[in-house]
Amino acid sequence: MKKTMLKAVLTLSLLVGGLSVSATVSHAHGYVSSPGSRAYFGSAQGGKINKNVGRAEWEPQSIEATKNTFTPGKLASAGVSGFEPLDVQTTDRWHKSDITTGPLAINWTLTARHRTSTWDYYMTKQGWNQNQPLDIKNFDLIGRVDDKATIPEASVNHTITVPSDRKGYHVIYAVWNVFDTTNAFYQAIDVNVK
Repeated sequence: MKKTMLKAVLTLSLLVGGLSVSATVSHAHGYVSSPGSRAYFGSAQGGKINKNVGRAEWEPQSIEATKNTFTPGKLASAGVSGFEPLDVQTTDRWHKSDITTGPLAINWTLTARHRTSTWDYYMTKQGWNQNQPLDIKNFDLIGRVDDKATIPEASVNHTITVPSDRKGYHVIYAVWNVFDTTNAFYQAIDVNVK
């Protein structure tokens, strides 16, 4: 009887411990903190400048989906449940960071570090419709950093080049492709190109 009870307690302890570890890992990854993404500016870390951002208010780092998840109208949320409010797209819905053409520093804040294949950066094309849902067909790939399967630091800095033909409101779409899983992390960054 004592052995059976001990086995049950140990099994339950392992199960609860395993669930706790699993829950911790699933809520910790990364977000773009500069220039701040929609998710970041909706979170406490970003000052809650953007309102009504769904789960991004508590976990801007958790927009994780299968690589190349470019579903029209769902780019900002990557189709992840609870992040749908980020997909609303109008000219004046989101806080915009002022930038210029040429070199632009991008900073990711990682809450869990993963072996990385690439960091990809897309930007809306000149003349895109600011009041239509985001669609990858309206973006150009403007930068890629190949991390060659290394594990990045907790703060990752890249410099990309904003094309000289961009002016006014645009969206930069940042994608962190994890090396040893099928997933990536997605961040939409609203900017005003001066």
